[in-house]
Amino acid sequence: MDTELIRFVVEESLRIVQRYLFFAAGAFGLFYLLLRRAMWPRKIQKRWPRLTDYGRDLVFSLISVGIFAVISSLIFFVFRDQTNIYGGSMGSQGWGYLAFTFVWMLVLHDTYFYWVHRLMHTRALYRHVHLVHHRSTNPSPWTAYAFHPIEAVLEVGILPIIAFTLPVHWAAVMYFFIFQIAYNVYGHLGFELYPRGFHKHWLGRWINTSVAHNQHHGRFTGNYGLYFLFWDRVMGTLRSDYDATYVATTGAETPGAVTVPR
Repeated sequence: MDTELIRFVVEESLRIVQRYLFFAAGAFGLFYLLLRRAMWPRKIQKRWPRLTDYGRDLVFSLISVGIFAVISSLIFFVFRDQTNIYGGSMGSQGWGYLAFTFVWMLVLHDTYFYWVHRLMHTRALYRHVHLVHHRSTNPSPWTAYAFHPIEAVLEVGILPIIAFTLPVHWAAVMYFFIFQIAYNVYGHLGFELYPRGFHKHWLGRWINTSVAHNQHHGRFTGNYGLYFLFWDRVMGTLRSDYDATYVATTGAETPGAVTVPR
């Protein structure tokens, strides 16, 4: 059993690393190397992160991956018979229910993340734990999983909540975590991908953007959400300069005569 568990942890670590590298390295190569000039008008902060930021974020992200893998292994291997995660045909409970559980996981995770994030900004936890993530004041795709080990445990805490509440198909959980890292990388991308005016659209005003989360890293307060801005708007924590920053970032669509720093 111990050997099987160790093998499962190693395999789970590799799966999470692959997802992280696929999205983080892919986004970095695309936006920070191949399209750095073409996308410069959409760069939120008009400067590049330091090389030391990339290295530090990568190291802490890999540590977080190990922690995620241990918790994930407990859920999917040790306690798999006690969870509400089921297998079989994806449509066995109806495709409508499958779609519902995916949306439910997003809403649940966003709520969980918002309040844990607010907790991380209390004085003691910020100074001793959350500061690791906030050392990147100009985040990049590598920042997505750059957490202090304690925060990494709290971040993956959403998994047991999901596993022991509503019945959910294992594939929906997997797709949810793929979406999670993809959107996390977008949030730390440093470039805004949504179109002009999206922040004022009836739907877009509730969606978290790269601009919103970049402001959080650059200003340290406000904009605590992950996928949505619902809790930020309800709790009054959406930064007052969010709209202006979004407009400034998405106003120019072509590079024109711009100077892109090295």
